[in-house]
Amino acid sequence: MGETPRLVATDIDGTLLRDDRTVSPRTAEVLARISARGTPVVLVTGRPIRWMKLVYEQLAEPLPAICANGAVVYDPVGDEVLRADPLAPELLAEVARRLRAEVPGVSFAVEVTDSRQMRHEAHYPMRWDADHDAIRAVESPEELLEAPAVKLLARAGEQDPDAFVELVAAALEGLAEATHSSYSGLVEISAAGVTKAAGLAWYCGRLGIDAADVLAFGDMPNDVPMLTWAGRAVAVANAHRAVLEIAHEVAPANDEDGVAAHLEKVFGVG
Repeated sequence: MGETPRLVATDIDGTLLRDDRTVSPRTAEVLARISARGTPVVLVTGRPIRWMKLVYEQLAEPLPAICANGAVVYDPVGDEVLRADPLAPELLAEVARRLRAEVPGVSFAVEVTDSRQMRHEAHYPMRWDADHDAIRAVESPEELLEAPAVKLLARAGEQDPDAFVELVAAALEGLAEATHSSYSGLVEISAAGVTKAAGLAWYCGRLGIDAADVLAFGDMPNDVPMLTWAGRAVAVANAHRAVLEIAHEVAPANDEDGVAAHLEKVFGVG
């Protein structure tokens, strides 16, 4: 990569956001300055579309987003989904069948309608936005699996997140992608080949930008494909060990505005 990247891609939670889930004024200002210079900035996240508004409210302008770990490419200006790559109902059914056989007490939720809505089993533990209009429990396990889903979420009580994702990935090998972005024992499942790297690569292809010219930031295992793909990979200091191991550079922690600090150096802004 040359001195100045042609595109900046950053994870949101644990990377761009502080631990209190806010975007600092410093970070918002740096992103606005880079965008104004003509360098695209893309948010690449496990978040669904319906959670993006909380981020956009803190930015100078809404930025394009790769949501649901690469399954949805979203243009916030037109509120338009440019691309979606969901798990088909028959694939969802097979994934659920394998995991119910392998994981005692597993429960599921799905992100549907391009992640604008969520459906969950009654016993699935809802930790956020459970009372949101877009969220509801299904009447039966079959109902959960009847529509295409951009992400399947699996929980089984308190689990070591790294061990749990290994168990799930082994059960689904060749069938679907399994990753995690939290320490709460939540596994996030996408269609085979759907990762943050794949979604970002598709978006960059539209702009004629090569991987070598992309600067990417992340903190968790679901960021590893993107960071491996990008020409320059930066981990924030608070990152999971799997991210620190593959990053080219380490920026300050998210609570210290690590992304902003690194971008100020690279782009000479701030």
